Amino acid sequence: MTNDRHILIKNIYYMLSYAFTVLNQSLDEKVDKEAFENIHNLFAAILSKGLGRQLKQGLYREYISVTDTMPLMRGKINLPGTMRGRIARRQALTCDYDELSVNNIFNQILKTTALLLMRNDKTDPVYRDDLKKCLLFFSDVDSADPASVRWSALRFQRNNQSYRMLLGICQLILEGMLLTTAQGEYRLASFLDEQRMSRLYEKFILEYYRKHYPQLHASASQIHWMLDDDESAMLPVMQSDITLSRGNDVLIIDAKYYSRTTQTQYDAQTLHSNNLYQIFTYVKNKEAGLANVPHKKVAGMLLYARTDEAIQPDHTYSMSGNRISVKTLDLNCDFEGIRKQLDSVIQKHLPCPAL
Repeated sequence: MTNDRHILIKNIYYMLSYAFTVLNQSLDEKVDKEAFENIHNLFAAILSKGLGRQLKQGLYREYISVTDTMPLMRGKINLPGTMRGRIARRQALTCDYDELSVNNIFNQILKTTALLLMRNDKTDPVYRDDLKKCLLFFSDVDSADPASVRWSALRFQRNNQSYRMLLGICQLILEGMLLTTAQGEYRLASFLDEQRMSRLYEKFILEYYRKHYPQLHASASQIHWMLDDDESAMLPVMQSDITLSRGNDVLIIDAKYYSRTTQTQYDAQTLHSNNLYQIFTYVKNKEAGLANVPHKKVAGMLLYARTDEAIQPDHTYSMSGNRISVKTLDLNCDFEGIRKQLDSVIQKHLPCPAL
């Protein structure tokens, strides 16, 4: 089965780096020197090193509303609170004011994730100690309830841009690895589930091509149904994982992260029929949408993450005038090997140099 046990642990870091578009050379070098036996140690190392770097820059602060009782006025007087104080014969004012604070949702997420990794028995003591040292600087930061974090509401700007990758890793951990015990406590699961790894796999491939092939247009674009009339009720959205285009040439990639890349029918190994139907439909509708473009060429590819199966798909078909390929990407090799595989896809379909 394809999971983090069958991917070099370090490669998950590189996939995360591309997926969250924050490749940092100094952090890459630090992580690259270490060997990781499990994904918990990898995440703990990334988080502790990232936190250490962030602490040198200073924790992100934002204004929060505070209500406090004090001898002198600050901000606005809170009349109900002040009146209650006067009734109780306290010579003080209750005031509402805004204060720059590190106790915001960004730092709360970091602290919560670090605590979960630090308390996990799969995390080695050396990484727990590193996280513990970082958390000494989070004494004024509350923990967050992992289940109530609204990831889509987080907004990054110039002052907290350095948090983007760290919070991306936190999201992967808290959403993909979090389990709740019968007592309502949170603990980390042993492995990332297939759904989370599938999303990471798709986003990694897209961002890899965006970074290294800026001369291509790389996007996860929708493909429109080419209809004979305007009736489109209940038609599903055709959302591509990766669409690469250069001039009149287009390659649509459907990235598949499955435990099995083939299916068994009548004692024979065949491709997943739904996957093949899907990519064929994408290609034909995309081609129809470019009907007025001369010399157009639209191709499709199913790019599976390699599994332990004996049979690995590696075929190219000519279907109704379009090239449909089925390939596998071996993630269980050093990262340079992964780069060569991804680059070869471009050289075969949209030849241009990588940056």
